[in-house]
Amino acid sequence: MTIAKTNLFSLSLDAGAFCYCREGLDPIAFSLPALEVDGQEIAFRADRAGGLEERHLKSGATEYTLRAYDGRGYHLTFVFRTFEGNPIIKYSFSLRSEAEARLTKAHGERVVYLATEGGTDMTEVRFADYDRFIHSFVPSEEAVDRRIYNESNGFMGPMVLDKNGTRTLLLAYEHGSQNPDKYLAFYPSGTSLSVRAVKGNYYAGRRIDRMPFDSIVFHIGVFPPEEDPAAAYRAFQLKYATNNLASREPYIFYNTWCMQERDRWYNGHRYLDAMNEERILREIDTAHRMGVDVFVIDTGWYALTGDWKVNREKFPNGFDRINARLREFGMQLGLWFNPRAVALESEIMEGYEDCIMEVDGQPGIPQKVWETPESHNMCLVSRYWEQFANRLTELVEELGVTYFKWDAIDQYGCDSDHHLHGGPENSREERADCYAFSLGLYMAKIIDHLCEACPNAIVDFDITEPGRYTGLGFLSSGKYFLINNGPYYPCYDVEEHLSVRGWNNIFVNPGPARTWVCRTPLSYDRWIPSVLFLTHYLPDGNRNSQIINLASLILGQNGIWANLDEVSEEGVQMFGEQLALYKQVKHDITEAYPITLGQPGHGFEVHEKISARGRGAVCFFTDGGEYQYATRGRPTGEIRILGEAAAERIEDGSLLIRARGNAIVWCL
Repeated sequence: MTIAKTNLFSLSLDAGAFCYCREGLDPIAFSLPALEVDGQEIAFRADRAGGLEERHLKSGATEYTLRAYDGRGYHLTFVFRTFEGNPIIKYSFSLRSEAEARLTKAHGERVVYLATEGGTDMTEVRFADYDRFIHSFVPSEEAVDRRIYNESNGFMGPMVLDKNGTRTLLLAYEHGSQNPDKYLAFYPSGTSLSVRAVKGNYYAGRRIDRMPFDSIVFHIGVFPPEEDPAAAYRAFQLKYATNNLASREPYIFYNTWCMQERDRWYNGHRYLDAMNEERILREIDTAHRMGVDVFVIDTGWYALTGDWKVNREKFPNGFDRINARLREFGMQLGLWFNPRAVALESEIMEGYEDCIMEVDGQPGIPQKVWETPESHNMCLVSRYWEQFANRLTELVEELGVTYFKWDAIDQYGCDSDHHLHGGPENSREERADCYAFSLGLYMAKIIDHLCEACPNAIVDFDITEPGRYTGLGFLSSGKYFLINNGPYYPCYDVEEHLSVRGWNNIFVNPGPARTWVCRTPLSYDRWIPSVLFLTHYLPDGNRNSQIINLASLILGQNGIWANLDEVSEEGVQMFGEQLALYKQVKHDITEAYPITLGQPGHGFEVHEKISARGRGAVCFFTDGGEYQYATRGRPTGEIRILGEAAAERIEDGSLLIRARGNAIVWCL
């Protein structure tokens, strides 16, 4: 039966497979799931399918839900999301049973999510390689070596490009972990390619008559050989991958943490000494003049974790005056959270003691959270997830917060036998794996719960450190906080005593070095828009440093990180003027496919972000001398320049730019 049809492709379902058919290309069939139930491996079928439901989502997607019965008492629900004008689809399924039935592991963790005919040329695309040189996650692409990867040894992805000479298949899954820690993988075997569970996807004994098995979400697209899948996938991530559309808006963010760190290490104060109403109001005034849209108050605004109420000693008026000032300037309020932390003295702790994270039956030792009272880490894969989701929703009304910065959520650390990731009958290892697999899914549940009630909410997850849930899963609900200060002294085998008063971070000063580190992950922008990887740049220092940092942040990472009292009046004015220009073309820059020459730290580095409408910017980073560059795009409007450069239109409508230093060429 036909499920859906767009201007590019159609989807259909028969008893054992669903089929993706793009005009002009051979159809590709994908098998229905196979799981082990009550000790038997069952390949499910859709012997009777019907009740096709269609609804239109605010992302622009059309969602099709199809319910099927396989004749053995099992019910399958398939969900497909399609997008007019884009060949990528989202696909997931849910399995439940009429009678008592359990997922088992008599033959190991057996889930074959889907399988299809594979090509001879495969490329693995990874989004969770941790580069210790820059202390950040980065993407990578590698040809799949069939001598290594086969039926019994899969590669992680989460994306594969599979070519057979007549088409390219893009297949990806929504999950996350640091490479090479696989929870599911792609397995090539002969002429087939399957996606299967590796560990943690379920716990043995899970009853699907009570708790249906919901699959993760898959992304599928088919392309003719001459078409670049990356451009279509990037557009999919920007426009369609989530219903939480505020996360895709190119706001300019300011965060107080750099100010707090500098006060600690330069002035010998505590991290939270500068956390007071008058200081924050003064920072808001400067941030407004610089063009900031979202003002984020980092850790220390609260009295107790878990309760997340304003610290009245530091803010005697609550956030009344702060919100009044933000409203006056048309700015949004952001706040820092550790979603796992709940203070021992908090009201929330009473009644949720059973949700504390445990290892080998023992709760963790309570720790102070940034100079605030001792807290336990709570398991988000427990009933506590709903309490935290409800509390965030309340805070939108209570405090006016719309941006939520999440920090300190490691992917590992709970093997409790009384949470939602296994019971006493499961081994510690199995419960720990199921926790690590499920954590990101519950993080997404919290965000989606929040955004359902508050559609303009944004959740940003800090993946500055390794061991965090990193991949495509979180990006279907929120966005990433990618880099704060970059590498630590020990990353370079430099003794810590050489740091400033014990400050362990290296790249905390104005100048080009920090921007080399921070621009390196712009390589994500080929597949995933850089607006989803918040990174903070420094507006202080001399004019040349300010130009470098401005040119870097407008490429999409959009963060400002400073002690605003230390930014010169000239610098404040320059940022205000230049970010006003940015806001004229911010959506063009966000949408434009990146064109890049050179690499961070090279003598000549160019980033062109000009949209099909001829609007955007070209950013230059040079070490002196004169360089020439002709744009691929064809600007149509006014040209404005900051820095040492000159531009002229040439015969084909592009710009010929001569740069003698660091510069931004605005195409307005």
